[in-house]
Amino acid sequence: MEETEEEGVKIRETYRYAIACPTSMGLRITPQNRMAVQNSNLFYLQATSAESNVLNIASSLGRECLVLTRFVKDSPMAAFIRAQLRARNIRYEGKEVEQGGPWGYRHQFNIADSGFGLRAPRVWNDRAGEVGRTLSAEDFDTERIFGEEGVAILHLSGLIAAMSKETTECCLALAKCAKANGSLVSFDLNHRTTFWKGREEELKTAFHEIASVADILIGNEEDFQLCLGFRGPEAGGKDLSAKIESFKAMIGQVREAYPGASLYATTLRQVLSANEHLWGALVLSGEDCFVEEPRPIEVMDRIGGGDGFSGGLLYGVLNGWEPERCLQFGWASGVLAASSLNDYAEPADEKQIWDVYAGNARVQR
Repeated sequence: MEETEEEGVKIRETYRYAIACPTSMGLRITPQNRMAVQNSNLFYLQATSAESNVLNIASSLGRECLVLTRFVKDSPMAAFIRAQLRARNIRYEGKEVEQGGPWGYRHQFNIADSGFGLRAPRVWNDRAGEVGRTLSAEDFDTERIFGEEGVAILHLSGLIAAMSKETTECCLALAKCAKANGSLVSFDLNHRTTFWKGREEELKTAFHEIASVADILIGNEEDFQLCLGFRGPEAGGKDLSAKIESFKAMIGQVREAYPGASLYATTLRQVLSANEHLWGALVLSGEDCFVEEPRPIEVMDRIGGGDGFSGGLLYGVLNGWEPERCLQFGWASGVLAASSLNDYAEPADEKQIWDVYAGNARVQR
Protein backbone atom coordinates (compact mmCIF):
# COMPACT_ATOMS: atom_id res chain seq x y z
CA MET A 1 0.00 0.00 0.00
CA GLU A 2 1.26 3.47 -0.84
CA GLU A 3 1.59 6.11 1.83
CA THR A 4 -1.17 8.70 1.86
CA GLU A 5 -1.44 11.96 3.72
CA GLU A 6 -4.50 14.18 3.96
CA GLU A 7 -4.99 16.99 6.43
CA GLY A 8 -2.34 15.52 8.76
CA VAL A 9 -3.71 11.95 8.63
CA LYS A 10 -0.86 9.72 7.52
CA ILE A 11 -1.17 6.01 6.71
CA ARG A 12 1.95 3.88 7.17
CA GLU A 13 3.64 2.90 3.93
CA THR A 14 3.17 -0.88 4.10
CA TYR A 15 0.66 -3.01 5.97
CA ARG A 16 -1.22 -6.28 5.77
CA TYR A 17 -4.29 -5.35 7.78
CA ALA A 18 -6.30 -2.25 6.87
CA ILE A 19 -8.02 -2.14 10.27
CA ALA A 20 -7.56 -4.27 13.39
CA CYS A 21 -9.51 -4.17 16.64
CA PRO A 22 -9.64 -5.88 20.02
CA THR A 23 -13.15 -7.03 20.80
CA SER A 24 -15.40 -9.39 22.72
CA MET A 25 -17.38 -11.31 20.13
CA GLY A 26 -20.90 -12.26 21.08
CA LEU A 27 -24.28 -13.26 19.71
CA ARG A 28 -27.27 -11.07 18.93
CA ILE A 29 -30.79 -12.50 18.95
CA THR A 30 -33.44 -10.42 17.17
CA PRO A 31 -37.16 -11.23 16.78
CA GLN A 32 -38.29 -11.60 13.19
CA ASN A 33 -40.78 -9.24 11.53
CA ARG A 34 -40.08 -6.41 14.00
CA MET A 35 -41.90 -8.20 16.81
CA ALA A 36 -41.04 -7.41 20.45
CA VAL A 37 -38.84 -9.85 22.36
CA GLN A 38 -41.46 -10.82 24.94
CA ASN A 39 -44.10 -11.91 22.42
CA SER A 40 -42.02 -13.47 19.65
CA ASN A 41 -41.08 -17.11 19.17
CA LEU A 42 -38.96 -16.71 16.01
CA PHE A 43 -35.49 -15.16 16.36
CA TYR A 44 -32.61 -14.33 14.03
CA LEU A 45 -29.08 -15.13 15.29
CA GLN A 46 -25.97 -13.21 14.29
CA ALA A 47 -22.38 -12.87 15.53
CA THR A 48 -21.72 -9.37 16.69
CA SER A 49 -19.59 -6.78 18.44
CA ALA A 50 -19.43 -3.00 18.11
CA GLU A 51 -15.79 -3.12 17.07
CA SER A 52 -16.09 -5.84 14.42
CA ASN A 53 -19.07 -3.94 12.97
CA VAL A 54 -16.70 -1.05 12.21
CA LEU A 55 -14.36 -3.35 10.28
CA ASN A 56 -17.18 -4.60 8.08
CA ILE A 57 -17.17 -1.72 5.58
CA ALA A 58 -13.51 -2.19 4.69
CA SER A 59 -13.71 -6.00 4.79
CA SER A 60 -16.76 -6.04 2.50
CA LEU A 61 -14.91 -3.83 0.04
CA GLY A 62 -11.93 -6.17 -0.18
CA ARG A 63 -9.60 -4.91 2.55
CA GLU A 64 -8.05 -7.43 4.91
CA CYS A 65 -9.10 -6.76 8.51
CA LEU A 66 -8.32 -8.45 11.81
CA VAL A 67 -10.26 -9.14 15.01
CA LEU A 68 -8.29 -9.78 18.22
CA THR A 69 -10.46 -11.66 20.70
CA ARG A 70 -10.89 -14.75 22.88
CA PHE A 71 -12.98 -17.87 22.28
CA VAL A 72 -14.51 -20.53 24.51
CA LYS A 73 -12.82 -23.81 23.62
CA ASP A 74 -15.04 -26.41 21.90
CA SER A 75 -18.07 -24.11 22.08
CA PRO A 76 -20.53 -24.37 19.17
CA MET A 77 -21.19 -20.65 19.66
CA ALA A 78 -17.49 -19.95 19.17
CA ALA A 79 -17.58 -22.04 16.00
CA PHE A 80 -20.59 -20.04 14.79
CA ILE A 81 -18.78 -16.76 15.47
CA ARG A 82 -15.69 -17.89 13.57
CA ALA A 83 -17.82 -18.96 10.61
CA GLN A 84 -19.63 -15.63 10.59
CA LEU A 85 -16.35 -13.68 10.66
CA ARG A 86 -14.98 -15.75 7.78
CA ALA A 87 -18.15 -15.06 5.80
CA ARG A 88 -17.64 -11.34 6.45
CA ASN A 89 -14.05 -11.50 5.15
CA ILE A 90 -12.65 -10.72 8.62
CA ARG A 91 -9.64 -12.64 9.92
CA TYR A 92 -9.34 -13.40 13.61
CA GLU A 93 -6.79 -14.37 16.22
CA GLY A 94 -7.76 -15.43 19.70
CA LYS A 95 -6.78 -17.62 22.60
CA GLU A 96 -9.09 -20.53 23.41
CA VAL A 97 -10.25 -20.62 27.02
CA GLU A 98 -11.69 -23.71 28.73
CA GLN A 99 -15.36 -23.27 29.54
CA GLY A 100 -14.86 -24.53 33.08
CA GLY A 101 -18.24 -26.24 33.38
CA PRO A 102 -21.80 -24.96 32.90
CA TRP A 103 -21.18 -21.95 35.17
CA GLY A 104 -17.90 -20.99 33.49
CA TYR A 105 -17.07 -18.85 30.48
CA ARG A 106 -19.30 -18.16 27.50
CA HIS A 107 -19.87 -15.70 24.67
CA GLN A 108 -22.23 -12.88 25.62
CA PHE A 109 -25.78 -12.54 24.29
CA ASN A 110 -27.36 -9.31 23.10
CA ILE A 111 -31.15 -9.72 22.96
CA ALA A 112 -32.83 -6.89 21.09
CA ASP A 113 -35.82 -6.00 18.98
CA SER A 114 -36.06 -3.36 16.24
CA GLY A 115 -39.14 -1.58 17.54
CA PHE A 116 -41.91 -0.31 15.29
CA GLY A 117 -43.50 3.11 14.98
CA LEU A 118 -43.75 4.65 18.44
CA ARG A 119 -42.79 1.34 20.10
CA ALA A 120 -39.10 1.91 20.81
CA PRO A 121 -36.42 -0.75 20.27
CA ARG A 122 -35.36 -2.51 23.46
CA VAL A 123 -31.95 -4.05 24.16
CA TRP A 124 -31.13 -6.54 26.90
CA ASN A 125 -27.48 -7.47 27.49
CA ASP A 126 -26.76 -10.85 29.07
CA ARG A 127 -23.00 -10.82 29.72
CA ALA A 128 -22.34 -12.89 32.86
CA GLY A 129 -19.25 -15.07 32.39
CA GLU A 130 -18.30 -13.30 29.16
CA VAL A 131 -14.98 -14.69 27.93
CA GLY A 132 -14.05 -11.45 26.19
CA ARG A 133 -13.75 -9.69 29.57
CA THR A 134 -10.51 -11.65 30.14
CA LEU A 135 -8.84 -10.37 26.95
CA SER A 136 -5.11 -9.63 27.26
CA ALA A 137 -2.54 -8.11 24.90
CA GLU A 138 -0.26 -10.99 25.90
CA ASP A 139 -2.59 -13.30 23.95
CA PHE A 140 -1.15 -11.90 20.71
CA ASP A 141 2.21 -11.58 19.00
CA THR A 142 1.90 -7.82 18.80
CA GLU A 143 5.34 -7.25 17.28
CA ARG A 144 4.45 -9.57 14.41
CA ILE A 145 0.98 -8.09 13.91
CA PHE A 146 1.86 -4.39 14.21
CA GLY A 147 5.56 -4.49 13.32
CA GLU A 148 6.25 -7.19 10.72
CA GLU A 149 2.82 -7.57 9.08
CA GLY A 150 1.59 -4.06 9.78
CA VAL A 151 -1.77 -2.46 10.58
CA ALA A 152 -2.94 0.76 8.95
CA ILE A 153 -5.50 1.64 11.66
CA LEU A 154 -6.07 0.20 15.11
CA HIS A 155 -9.69 0.88 16.07
CA LEU A 156 -10.62 0.98 19.74
CA SER A 157 -14.07 1.39 21.25
CA GLY A 158 -14.97 2.67 24.68
CA LEU A 159 -17.05 -0.49 25.10
CA ILE A 160 -14.13 -2.93 25.03
CA ALA A 161 -11.86 -0.39 26.77
CA ALA A 162 -14.24 -0.15 29.75
CA MET A 163 -15.49 -3.73 29.93
CA SER A 164 -13.07 -4.92 32.64
CA LYS A 165 -9.69 -4.12 34.15
CA GLU A 166 -8.17 -6.72 31.85
CA THR A 167 -9.64 -5.24 28.66
CA THR A 168 -8.68 -1.72 29.75
CA GLU A 169 -5.06 -2.81 30.14
CA CYS A 170 -5.28 -4.68 26.82
CA CYS A 171 -6.48 -1.62 24.92
CA LEU A 172 -3.79 0.59 26.46
CA ALA A 173 -1.05 -1.87 25.52
CA LEU A 174 -2.33 -2.31 21.97
CA ALA A 175 -2.67 1.46 21.46
CA LYS A 176 0.93 2.05 22.54
CA CYS A 177 2.24 -0.81 20.40
CA ALA A 178 0.27 0.35 17.36
CA LYS A 179 1.49 3.92 17.74
CA ALA A 180 5.12 2.79 18.13
CA ASN A 181 4.84 0.84 14.88
CA GLY A 182 3.35 3.66 12.82
CA SER A 183 -0.32 2.64 12.87
CA LEU A 184 -3.05 5.24 13.17
CA VAL A 185 -5.18 4.89 16.30
CA SER A 186 -8.93 5.46 16.04
CA PHE A 187 -10.85 5.80 19.32
CA ASP A 188 -14.66 5.84 19.53
CA LEU A 189 -15.33 6.91 23.12
CA ASN A 190 -18.74 5.17 23.24
CA HIS A 191 -19.58 5.79 26.92
CA ARG A 192 -21.75 3.23 28.72
CA THR A 193 -22.80 4.11 32.27
CA THR A 194 -23.18 0.47 33.34
CA PHE A 195 -19.57 -0.28 32.34
CA TRP A 196 -18.21 2.75 34.20
CA LYS A 197 -20.04 2.28 37.50
CA GLY A 198 -17.50 2.12 40.34
CA ARG A 199 -14.51 2.65 38.00
CA GLU A 200 -15.00 6.28 36.99
CA GLU A 201 -11.62 7.71 38.02
CA GLU A 202 -9.66 4.66 36.84
CA LEU A 203 -11.34 4.74 33.43
CA LYS A 204 -10.95 8.49 32.98
CA THR A 205 -7.19 8.03 33.43
CA ALA A 206 -7.09 5.12 30.98
CA PHE A 207 -9.25 6.89 28.39
CA HIS A 208 -7.01 9.95 28.68
CA GLU A 209 -3.97 7.78 27.90
CA ILE A 210 -5.64 6.25 24.84
CA ALA A 211 -6.93 9.63 23.62
CA SER A 212 -3.40 11.03 23.99
CA VAL A 213 -2.11 8.66 21.29
CA ALA A 214 -5.24 8.73 19.11
CA ASP A 215 -5.19 10.20 15.61
CA ILE A 216 -8.98 9.97 15.16
CA LEU A 217 -11.46 10.69 17.96
CA ILE A 218 -15.13 9.79 17.55
CA GLY A 219 -17.91 10.57 20.01
CA ASN A 220 -20.73 12.91 20.84
CA GLU A 221 -20.51 15.80 23.27
CA GLU A 222 -21.67 13.67 26.18
CA ASP A 223 -18.99 11.06 25.42
CA PHE A 224 -16.25 13.68 25.63
CA GLN A 225 -17.67 15.04 28.87
CA LEU A 226 -18.18 11.71 30.64
CA CYS A 227 -15.11 9.87 29.33
CA LEU A 228 -12.53 12.65 29.34
CA GLY A 229 -13.93 15.10 31.88
CA PHE A 230 -14.64 18.10 29.67
CA ARG A 231 -17.24 20.62 30.75
CA GLY A 232 -19.01 21.72 27.63
CA PRO A 233 -22.00 23.96 26.98
CA GLU A 234 -25.37 22.28 27.20
CA ALA A 235 -26.95 21.21 23.91
CA GLY A 236 -30.45 22.53 23.35
CA GLY A 237 -32.73 19.51 23.66
CA LYS A 238 -33.68 18.11 20.27
CA ASP A 239 -32.40 21.15 18.37
CA LEU A 240 -29.80 19.67 16.03
CA SER A 241 -28.38 23.09 15.14
CA ALA A 242 -27.67 23.67 18.82
CA LYS A 243 -26.04 20.25 19.06
CA ILE A 244 -23.76 21.07 16.12
CA GLU A 245 -22.64 24.38 17.63
CA SER A 246 -22.21 22.77 21.04
CA PHE A 247 -20.04 20.00 19.58
CA LYS A 248 -17.85 22.53 17.74
CA ALA A 249 -17.28 24.40 21.00
CA MET A 250 -16.42 21.16 22.77
CA ILE A 251 -13.87 20.12 20.14
CA GLY A 252 -12.04 23.41 20.58
CA GLN A 253 -11.23 22.26 24.11
CA VAL A 254 -10.46 18.71 23.01
CA ARG A 255 -7.93 19.87 20.41
CA GLU A 256 -6.04 21.80 23.05
CA ALA A 257 -5.92 18.78 25.36
CA TYR A 258 -5.17 16.21 22.63
CA PRO A 259 -3.20 17.97 19.88
CA GLY A 260 -2.04 14.65 18.40
CA ALA A 261 -5.48 13.93 16.94
CA SER A 262 -6.22 15.32 13.49
CA LEU A 263 -9.79 14.15 12.87
CA TYR A 264 -12.81 14.49 15.16
CA ALA A 265 -16.24 13.11 14.27
CA THR A 266 -19.74 12.58 15.61
CA THR A 267 -23.11 11.46 14.32
CA LEU A 268 -26.31 13.51 14.69
CA ARG A 269 -29.51 11.58 15.21
CA GLN A 270 -33.06 12.62 16.00
CA VAL A 271 -35.61 9.83 16.41
CA LEU A 272 -38.98 10.56 14.83
CA SER A 273 -40.12 6.96 15.21
CA ALA A 274 -38.49 3.54 15.26
CA ASN A 275 -38.93 3.54 11.47
CA GLU A 276 -37.75 7.06 10.70
CA HIS A 277 -34.82 9.12 11.94
CA LEU A 278 -33.15 12.36 11.02
CA TRP A 279 -29.54 11.31 10.37
CA GLY A 280 -26.56 13.61 10.06
CA ALA A 281 -22.86 13.75 10.91
CA LEU A 282 -20.02 16.16 11.50
CA VAL A 283 -16.23 16.03 10.99
CA LEU A 284 -13.62 18.55 12.12
CA SER A 285 -10.17 18.51 10.53
CA GLY A 286 -7.69 21.30 11.18
CA GLU A 287 -9.65 24.52 11.16
CA ASP A 288 -12.29 23.12 8.84
CA CYS A 289 -15.69 21.84 9.93
CA PHE A 290 -17.75 19.70 7.57
CA VAL A 291 -21.41 19.03 8.35
CA GLU A 292 -23.75 16.54 6.74
CA GLU A 293 -27.07 18.16 7.56
CA PRO A 294 -29.57 15.69 9.05
CA ARG A 295 -31.89 14.10 6.49
CA PRO A 296 -34.88 11.81 7.08
CA ILE A 297 -33.98 8.12 6.60
CA GLU A 298 -36.10 5.00 6.88
CA VAL A 299 -34.85 2.55 9.47
CA MET A 300 -35.12 -1.24 9.48
CA ASP A 301 -32.95 -1.70 12.59
CA ARG A 302 -31.07 1.20 14.17
CA ILE A 303 -28.42 -0.85 15.99
CA GLY A 304 -25.02 -0.48 14.32
CA GLY A 305 -25.70 2.79 12.51
CA GLY A 306 -22.98 4.58 14.45
CA ASP A 307 -20.52 1.74 13.85
CA GLY A 308 -21.37 1.89 10.15
CA PHE A 309 -20.55 5.60 10.17
CA SER A 310 -17.19 4.97 11.85
CA GLY A 311 -16.39 2.15 9.42
CA GLY A 312 -17.18 4.32 6.40
CA LEU A 313 -15.17 7.22 7.81
CA LEU A 314 -12.13 4.99 8.37
CA TYR A 315 -12.45 3.50 4.89
CA GLY A 316 -12.18 7.02 3.52
CA VAL A 317 -9.08 7.66 5.64
CA LEU A 318 -7.54 4.43 4.29
CA ASN A 319 -8.08 5.72 0.76
CA GLY A 320 -6.57 9.12 1.52
CA TRP A 321 -9.80 10.97 0.78
CA GLU A 322 -10.45 14.54 1.80
CA PRO A 323 -12.24 14.83 5.18
CA GLU A 324 -15.53 15.93 3.59
CA ARG A 325 -15.57 12.88 1.32
CA CYS A 326 -14.80 10.64 4.33
CA LEU A 327 -17.76 12.24 6.12
CA GLN A 328 -20.11 11.62 3.20
CA PHE A 329 -19.07 7.98 2.86
CA GLY A 330 -19.42 7.47 6.62
CA TRP A 331 -22.88 9.05 6.66
CA ALA A 332 -24.09 6.76 3.88
CA SER A 333 -22.46 3.68 5.46
CA GLY A 334 -24.45 4.37 8.62
CA VAL A 335 -27.64 4.58 6.55
CA LEU A 336 -26.78 1.25 4.91
CA ALA A 337 -26.34 -0.39 8.32
CA ALA A 338 -29.73 0.96 9.45
CA SER A 339 -31.35 -0.55 6.35
CA SER A 340 -30.39 -4.09 7.43
CA LEU A 341 -31.47 -6.50 10.16
CA ASN A 342 -27.77 -7.16 10.72
CA ASP A 343 -26.08 -4.63 12.98
CA TYR A 344 -23.32 -4.04 10.44
CA ALA A 345 -23.27 -2.71 6.89
CA GLU A 346 -22.29 -5.04 4.03
CA PRO A 347 -21.84 -2.90 0.90
CA ALA A 348 -21.68 -4.73 -2.42
CA ASP A 349 -19.31 -2.06 -3.73
CA GLU A 350 -18.46 1.60 -3.23
CA LYS A 351 -21.11 2.59 -5.77
CA GLN A 352 -23.87 1.22 -3.55
CA ILE A 353 -22.81 3.53 -0.73
CA TRP A 354 -22.46 6.56 -3.02
CA ASP A 355 -25.93 5.83 -4.40
CA VAL A 356 -27.26 5.92 -0.83
CA TYR A 357 -25.56 9.25 -0.31
CA ALA A 358 -27.05 10.63 -3.54
CA GLY A 359 -30.53 9.38 -2.62
CA ASN A 360 -30.59 7.15 -5.68
CA ALA A 361 -32.84 4.19 -4.84
CA ARG A 362 -33.68 3.36 -8.44
CA VAL A 363 -33.39 -0.32 -9.36
CA GLN A 364 -29.89 -1.37 -10.49
CA ARG A 365 -30.00 -3.64 -13.52
